[in-house]
Amino acid sequence: MLKIATERQARILEIVREEGFASIEHLAKHFDVTQQTVRRVVNQLCDQGLLRRIHGGVSLPVQNQNLAYGSRQGLNPDAKRRIAHAVSNFIPDGASLMIGLGTTPEYVAQALSRRQDLRVITNNLNVAAAFAQNPDVEITIAGGTLRPFDRDIIGDAAVRFFSCFRADFGIFGVGGIDQDGTLLDFHLDEVQARQAIVANCRAALLVADTSKFGRNATVRGGHLSDCHHFFTDKSLPAGFRPIAEQYADRIHAARDGRVDAA
Repeated sequence: MLKIATERQARILEIVREEGFASIEHLAKHFDVTQQTVRRVVNQLCDQGLLRRIHGGVSLPVQNQNLAYGSRQGLNPDAKRRIAHAVSNFIPDGASLMIGLGTTPEYVAQALSRRQDLRVITNNLNVAAAFAQNPDVEITIAGGTLRPFDRDIIGDAAVRFFSCFRADFGIFGVGGIDQDGTLLDFHLDEVQARQAIVANCRAALLVADTSKFGRNATVRGGHLSDCHHFFTDKSLPAGFRPIAEQYADRIHAARDGRVDAA
């Protein structure tokens, strides 16, 4: 029952992201359940800040800040694991990696955590912890002021830190992706840290599931064209087909153990 409820939550989120709004009546018919059953699931999503109640149904929340890190860790876990597995197959042993903040980069770190002879440069304590038990990985962590709830370091200290290195791969997430390919985040410091990774790596890898498309983060910084590779979990939403076609050679969609063009 728990798996069914979780899958239903994920599908409701997908429907609302695609359509912008979903009525309780429509959702009940879609899942062939009572409206009372749908309301229970929807209320759970609203209590987590993932949806917003409006008359007759639900819409996406008005966001000017990101969800709490713990909530994000549990959001779309299967998609993040598929992305992480695809990236781990892409990264060779012996590589140097810059890994940025966010939950999807943390999943990537977990997938890479048993690899050989890696050098990891990060401002994300969750990433460092994922590698910490492997003596074959050298870990270098940014100094500066810690964001305790996110367990990362941003600001000028992080920008200077990444600027001291040149890595084979830069791996980073994003708060949202606009229809024109603009990358978005919730804080200017997050954007600056991400752009420092892009500027100081040989191959920039964006890792983000498709829930990030159309997500209403407010701070602009970078573009999909800045990324040498973009790993996501499935084909891009219909409204992003022009972007998918333009950057088809660099978009990798990880589906059920295989990686396809998106």
